[in-house]
Amino acid sequence: MPAVEESLMKKLKMSSADMVAKARARIEEVDTGAAIALVGDPDVVFIDLRDVRERQKLGFIPGSVHCPRGMIEFWVDPESPYHKEVFSQDKRFIFHCAAGWRSALTVAMLQDMGFEAAHLKDGFADWVEQGGPVEQKD
Repeated sequence: MPAVEESLMKKLKMSSADMVAKARARIEEVDTGAAIALVGDPDVVFIDLRDVRERQKLGFIPGSVHCPRGMIEFWVDPESPYHKEVFSQDKRFIFHCAAGWRSALTVAMLQDMGFEAAHLKDGFADWVEQGGPVEQKD
């Protein structure tokens, strides 16, 4: 390992992989097959945390709501000037990203805020691999 990487690792208290594992241990994870079965359920909202370029290039879950990960704390908070009404609905929220890492961290943080949510365990890549429906326009 180069000296720069060793020096940086000595400063970190926890790696990103450790953070994801810690988050996954305390949140609800939804398997891809179970999530696919929920498409079209009026009581379920899929939240896509991926970058807009990922969504445009690879498509998205039909009916999903795009929410940039950097805005989620503000969008769910009803007292925030950036609050989005979709998060005030009495629905089951399932967050996803490409591989399940960003969504795991996001859902753990949302739980800390008191917002109930789950995440797609293996992300959008597994969704596509298992034949989940994908829309290409946004």
